Amino acid sequence: MEKTLIIAKPDALQRGLVGEIIRRLENKGLKLVGIKMLSLDSELLQEHYEEHLEKPFYAGLEKFMKASPVVLMAWEGYECVNSVRLLVGDTNPRKADAGTIRGDLSIGTGRNLIHASDSKSKGESEVKLFFDPSEIFEYDKAEYMHIYESHERE
Repeated sequence: MEKTLIIAKPDALQRGLVGEIIRRLENKGLKLVGIKMLSLDSELLQEHYEEHLEKPFYAGLEKFMKASPVVLMAWEGYECVNSVRLLVGDTNPRKADAGTIRGDLSIGTGRNLIHASDSKSKGESEVKLFFDPSEIFEYDKAEYMHIYESHERE
């Protein structure tokens, strides 16, 4: 099963939307395998957003991500990265489809509620960046037989 990282950003926490984000991911049939709250520091943010360090918006992004704790979540499911990206919606909430997390719950480009891994490899590496192996849980999810075909559960 594939893993992906979700960060409920400071705006999601401050607006009381973390539960709604979790509800939508659980309703999709994804499995929460790790969750914690953390105040992010510059070192961790710079490692996570490495490809954006030289971009003009980075300083504001780092300041925003340090303004409040975030909720870090590791999710698992069959091809879950793509499923999560569809649920989350376009990075620009004004372009995100209705029914997506960003499309329904946000409007400002710099306050788009959530980070979601953008590829399978990023999902794996981002989960490892933010979670120790002991913080990721393996357990049977009984409802999987009602969500996935047998070949998708392997």
